[in-house]
Amino acid sequence: GSHDSFSYWVDEKSPVGPDQATAIKRLARISLVRKIIKKWSVTQNLTFKEQLEGGIRYFDLRVSSKPGEIGQEIYFIHGLFGIKVWDGLEEMNRFLEQHPKEVIFLDFNHFYAMDDSHHHFLINRIRSAFESKLCCVECVEYVTLLYMWEKKHQVLIFYHHPLHQEYPFLWPGNKMPAPWANTTNVHKLLQFLETTLGERSRYGTFHVSQAILTPRVKTIARHLVRGLKNTLVHRNLPMILNWVKAQKPGVMGVNIITSDFVELVDFAATVIALNDLLLEEEESDT
Repeated sequence: GSHDSFSYWVDEKSPVGPDQATAIKRLARISLVRKIIKKWSVTQNLTFKEQLEGGIRYFDLRVSSKPGEIGQEIYFIHGLFGIKVWDGLEEMNRFLEQHPKEVIFLDFNHFYAMDDSHHHFLINRIRSAFESKLCCVECVEYVTLLYMWEKKHQVLIFYHHPLHQEYPFLWPGNKMPAPWANTTNVHKLLQFLETTLGERSRYGTFHVSQAILTPRVKTIARHLVRGLKNTLVHRNLPMILNWVKAQKPGVMGVNIITSDFVELVDFAATVIALNDLLLEEEESDT
């Protein structure tokens, strides 16, 4: 999985998003400030298509309306506004059309400046984009690849809002817990990942290990122009990747792992290779 998957393109000419504090919105009237916000908002370099081609199958999505804009269009957001959600969904659907055995998870977990009418608009966009590819809510343990292939489903949508109850193809957010370490310290992050894996539900949910470091205000102030990638990610990714390599998948093991800048190391290939351990287990059982 990728963290803030859509942030490869955020518009520094756009207004600062409603996910930001009032003080930052005021400061962002200065164009240099918006350039700095962009440096710290971008967590991925690859487009959706490039991420899909690189092996990413879980997408972490934050969305918002544009306050003051006429209509109900919804955009991706992280500090600044990104592309229209519809354009991203279409890009993903084109990939799925060409790869009918691939399955993706879309996790809509933060909503900003949206009332019920915005939500219904977005949900109808999701339905229009994927139609029969959408997998309705089911017991998690039933949803194997074989199950998906037999039903010709390719998309699971997780929707962290009460309106999920009105649509059978929207999985509740509690089926995709993603505990967040909220630290700049890689050792604290790895300890947190270990602890939350030990606490994960044995049955009934998916599970996201967020292998990401989060800048604090003072981190940004000290390294204003360096940005997230040069300050936190480059230096710590090798240690995070070593943790990934040491994991086991399956019950009480890792399930989905997300990272920033997924192309900087062999992140996707390393996570995918963990599945070989499950095959080895099956072979030894038989």
